Amino acid sequence: MALRLRGIDVITAQQDRSDTLSDDLLLQRASSLGRILISQDDDLLREATLLQRQGTEFAGVIYGHQRLVSIGQMVEDLTLIATATTASEWLSRIAYLPL
Repeated sequence: MALRLRGIDVITAQQDRSDTLSDDLLLQRASSLGRILISQDDDLLREATLLQRQGTEFAGVIYGHQRLVSIGQMVEDLTLIATATTASEWLSRIAYLPL
């Protein structure tokens, strides 16, 4: 994975064995690990938006629509985010790529 080659600490849902969880449980799992979710899934974005509106805390979501951002641009933007921010700054936030 390109982010790992840049020294960014990442884990996939498959590696965590949480890839079969529903979106709400996946957000809970990421939050319990203190990890921001990166997704191109519209349903996960809707779930995060609902949590935000309810005032429910979650670890944060970075969303990139498949047709609006290339993989290369995602890697660049995510590298910038990972090196310039901390996980605590993302608490209950949703960001859209490209930056």
